[in-house]
Amino acid sequence: MCLAIPAEIVEINDAGMAKCRVGKSETYLNVSAMLLPERPAIGEYVIVHAGFALRVLDKAEAEETLRLLREMSEAVEGQPAGF
Repeated sequence: MCLAIPAEIVEINDAGMAKCRVGKSETYLNVSAMLLPERPAIGEYVIVHAGFALRVLDKAEAEETLRLLREMSEAVEGQPAGF
């Protein structure tokens, strides 16, 4: 099963690579923004899959998605998720 996850852009370089933070965790991903129609900005949220930002999403949608992923993780694992 594949899963895309929302992440917030905290840095972006000239080559279009973005450093993104997953939720409120200390998990950071290096993500390519080359598939996006426009260059994203620091502070925006993107949906990430396999190292690529697939689309920009608003903060409310990102937070709701992360909340649902946390709930699913807690239901399956029996403990809070780390993101």
